[in-house]
Amino acid sequence: MKILLIGDVFGEPGRKVLRALLSGIKAEHRPNFTIVNAENAAGGFGLTPNIADELYSLGADALTSGNHIWDKKQIIDILDKDPCILRPANYPDGVPGRGYAIFEPLVNGPKIGVLNLEGRVYMHNLRDPFILGRELLEKMRQETLINIVDFHAEVTSEKRALGWYLDGLATAVIGTHTHVQTADEEILPQGTAYLTDAGMTGGRDSVIGVAKEDAIKRFLLQTPSRFTPATGRPWFNGVVIEADPETGKAISIQRIQKMVHPENS
Repeated sequence: MKILLIGDVFGEPGRKVLRALLSGIKAEHRPNFTIVNAENAAGGFGLTPNIADELYSLGADALTSGNHIWDKKQIIDILDKDPCILRPANYPDGVPGRGYAIFEPLVNGPKIGVLNLEGRVYMHNLRDPFILGRELLEKMRQETLINIVDFHAEVTSEKRALGWYLDGLATAVIGTHTHVQTADEEILPQGTAYLTDAGMTGGRDSVIGVAKEDAIKRFLLQTPSRFTPATGRPWFNGVVIEADPETGKAISIQRIQKMVHPENS
């Protein structure tokens, strides 16, 4: 059983990368299920219903998110209606949407659970992702042993600590949000695959997806300015986890970084 998780898709350049590369990556790795972090898919900030539909058409089975899921008001109305879009589970009760779901894979195999959590360090003062994450995974494991956690968090220490805390409960704990793929993939002692950050799918010649000129201006002037998605040297970042369907433990974890050739861009 293989699960592909694609690092934060940033704006139209990121969606263009998926159009160019995702079918080939799927043919190579043959995942049973594909998760896309889509919180930056609409212009770099947020998600819209039309873009969610586009991502499904490109091959996404589930969409995870993070703190930017609220940036486009159009998405709020469908968070309760579309079971494939997840927002972090540790937002307060009463917030629209859901933080986890159990999916029937489109390709043969057992059910797959996906849990979305958001970190608290340098982010929002949300419910504890550690305690809530463990509670939800124990609940999810009553229905399926294969459960993937997208932990949308700022700092490596918080992500790393959650990985250890959930070792043996989750099939994989994969970090998102910082947009720079890390090289610390491993399988922890109790069978949980871990990676601090899956990276970003979009323009590599950028500052975490933003046009470098826009980001530099913000740092130099320290005044509000408009950010636009970068287009230079588009690339794909993601990770493939192979799991044992009988135990839910990870067998392997492999990072993916792939450039879009100029003729396909």
